[in-house]
Amino acid sequence: MNATRRFAQWCEAYGIGELAAVEPSHIAAFLKDMQDKDRQEKPLSAPTVKQHLAALRMLFDWQVIGHVIDVNPAHAVRGPKYVVRKGKTSVLTAKEARELFDSIPLVRNTGRRRKGQTESSKPSVVGLRDRALIAVMVYSFARINAVLEMQVRDYFVQSRRGWVRLHEKGGKEHEVPCHHNLETYLDEYIAAAGIAHDRQGPLFRTAAGKTGALTKNKIWQQDAYAMIQRRAAAAGIKTRIGNHTFRATGITAYLKNNGKLEHAQYLANHASPRTTKLYDRRAEEISLDEVKKISI
Repeated sequence: MNATRRFAQWCEAYGIGELAAVEPSHIAAFLKDMQDKDRQEKPLSAPTVKQHLAALRMLFDWQVIGHVIDVNPAHAVRGPKYVVRKGKTSVLTAKEARELFDSIPLVRNTGRRRKGQTESSKPSVVGLRDRALIAVMVYSFARINAVLEMQVRDYFVQSRRGWVRLHEKGGKEHEVPCHHNLETYLDEYIAAAGIAHDRQGPLFRTAAGKTGALTKNKIWQQDAYAMIQRRAAAAGIKTRIGNHTFRATGITAYLKNNGKLEHAQYLANHASPRTTKLYDRRAEEISLDEVKKISI
């Protein structure tokens, strides 16, 4: 949306009144201007310019399909060169991820302790929910939005084991078999929440205040982020993490244990293995081991 708006304003400034009048040279000039420090107060970065070019290509593709123009002028334009060899998403070690899982309280006290009696407790549905939500991202390499869109029926049994069905970008569905830990976490959460019968309801639901009960509303991405920050702080994890951290953590742990890149690509539902490689942080551990050899 921002790309087409910026391009429309640029065209207006240069007297180009119709999309049919746009030529490849115009688009190339527009992209160059977006990076020009003399013309822009805040020049756009190379990745942002490449996103703008992709948006314009899509815009003109629609015009071609609608027979408004004959040729897409954006296809002949090359974006700025930008190579990424390592992603910026922070990653937890396997030990940190396990500490996070183990730190989440799975029971909650329900009353005050009386003389000669112990405090009664019952399963913490919120704790079980949070553990299961994080586990889906770690063990299935899922995006946070795909996890939050899951319904109860998207966790199912096939060939005597659990599977998760993820709703990915573009309306695509992606099914992944469950790791035995993930299967256990989901089973315990669904049983404690009592939502097994609500097949079309959201799998991960918001909590009703401090009551410990769940509503029928799904969790939003910003709520999941806030939950992760609370859980990480409680576990003493100092690494700055976010929703995407667990996808990268799972992929790195898998590859570190001699997993194959092509299988990681399939599980993560990446179109290219180059994207999967961005999540591989094994080299960071090698670098750290080498730095420790500086014995001063």
